[in-house]
Amino acid sequence: MENEELIKQVTEKAEKWLSPAYDAETQAEIKKMLANPDKTDLIEAFYKDLEFGTGGLRGIMGVGSNRMNIYTVGAATQGLSNYLNKNFKDLEQISVVVGHDCRNNSRLFAEISANIFSANGIKVYLFEDMRPTPEMSFAIRHFGCQSGINITASHNPKEYNGYKAYWDDGAQVLAPHDKGIIDEVNKISSATDIKFEGNKDLIQIVGEDADSVYLDMVKSISIDPEVIQRQKGLKIVYTPIHGTGMMLIPRALKQWGFENVHTVPEQMVKSGDFPTVISPNPENAEALSMAIDLAKKIDADIVMASDPDADRVGMACKNDKGEWVLINGNQTCLIFLYYIIKNRIAMGKMKDDDFIVKTIVTTDLIKSVADKNHIEMLDCYTGFKWIAREIRLREGKQQYIGGGEESYGFLAEDFVRDKDAVSACTLLAEICAWAKDQGKTLFEVLMDIYVEYGFSKETTVNVVKPGKSGAEEIKAMMENFRSNPPKEIGGSKVALAKDFKTLEATDGEGNVTAIDMPETSNVLQYFTEDGTKISVRPSGTEPKIKFYIEVKGEMGCHKCFDAANAAAVEKIEAVRKSLGI
Repeated sequence: MENEELIKQVTEKAEKWLSPAYDAETQAEIKKMLANPDKTDLIEAFYKDLEFGTGGLRGIMGVGSNRMNIYTVGAATQGLSNYLNKNFKDLEQISVVVGHDCRNNSRLFAEISANIFSANGIKVYLFEDMRPTPEMSFAIRHFGCQSGINITASHNPKEYNGYKAYWDDGAQVLAPHDKGIIDEVNKISSATDIKFEGNKDLIQIVGEDADSVYLDMVKSISIDPEVIQRQKGLKIVYTPIHGTGMMLIPRALKQWGFENVHTVPEQMVKSGDFPTVISPNPENAEALSMAIDLAKKIDADIVMASDPDADRVGMACKNDKGEWVLINGNQTCLIFLYYIIKNRIAMGKMKDDDFIVKTIVTTDLIKSVADKNHIEMLDCYTGFKWIAREIRLREGKQQYIGGGEESYGFLAEDFVRDKDAVSACTLLAEICAWAKDQGKTLFEVLMDIYVEYGFSKETTVNVVKPGKSGAEEIKAMMENFRSNPPKEIGGSKVALAKDFKTLEATDGEGNVTAIDMPETSNVLQYFTEDGTKISVRPSGTEPKIKFYIEVKGEMGCHKCFDAANAAAVEKIEAVRKSLGI
């Protein structure tokens, strides 16, 4: 009976898309779905509206209210236009930046968005071609805009596309504007509410005029240019995985002084089909396999890869046995911040008011590094908009010197307000040059950190639950953890539990204290007596629930890594067993 009711609802919804406000191709697709006895596609396309969340839109491309298409993108842009016109009504000319990545339909969605903004009297700076997400964030600040959007689904599979909304500081939208925009988007009830006819006079195409300024700014963050000069022959292998990084990252490396940069030719081809990888995600070993093959061939010093919108960086280097190993997002963030702190101190650049930021699910080893060097470290929610918020709150009072998250995102500067693979790749090359200057590899730098600050191993377990039923399962899992919190995990007693939905922390004796955060979030954390940290949260952009596991250990010497790692692997398995994942 329930299924019959659902089919009736989605049918009624789909039939509204058979009006002249929707193009013939869309109508034909919907007629096909309606005629099909199997209603699965119809239900998936229309059982809900693709939600414009606090980060914008992300979904599978196709027809329907729950899909990325010109109408769902159009509704988002019309709603954002309405909000901008209300919020900045006293401004003579409101302006926005529109950027996009390499994905199928990205250019189409960007041009349609530019038309809609301009039809609403808003000036648009539209990039001539795909560009990295961080450059779009930079351009909002550079051109003095009130907002901006980027058409990208980051590292999602090729079927996906997305829509990221930004505010005047170049960061993704936060309260109260996030809710205000969502309200306006939700008021768009059909395609007839969207102004698709653009005003060409209000659309300005940009490219090199933004590129050159941005790249000059990126170059300014180099901490030790002299070490690059000494190691300019450093052998670097880079791949953009078919994405936007190819537009700027090889050029940025050259501008910093690196003369021996090798790109993966097959992956320097712009393509939304990502033909050489299963998934264009630098977190996955498979996405770096072609780059590692090239590195082996030329005996490179480092491999680096950016995701399709070039905001995240993955890397690989040789271990103490000469084997190529992947460095995970936590380790990458740790290496970045260790280098920035250590070398700013060594070169007399560190100031008393400098601070760093990490997200609550990122390794706590970073806090050990910060504390020992008397640097302020802030913890914030997952997502770079929260790191950007900390920068904004301290602007003019304190200096941000770096921040990152375990999901391969890092930001080394404050003139961009989103994670930035362009600056991250160049800074990573500098760190590698600095290590080589001392006769070390990046792997040995990581070992130095573990010996001095203690060993930790992190892993993320993604439990994927697609579709409507999956969303319900994820909700039930979170409710179960809340109503039956674990008393011990992996053989160690839970000493502290944090619930960011209630903003309450409960210790092992049942004492409850308040958590100081800007708003609530559906995240749970457990800290055990042996130093293990578990974080649980549903993904905000994908149909999965994520478990972040960090276990601690000691590493008395550089040769002790294998033993420390093996003990940590054993501990992680015990944790997974306890959690039933």
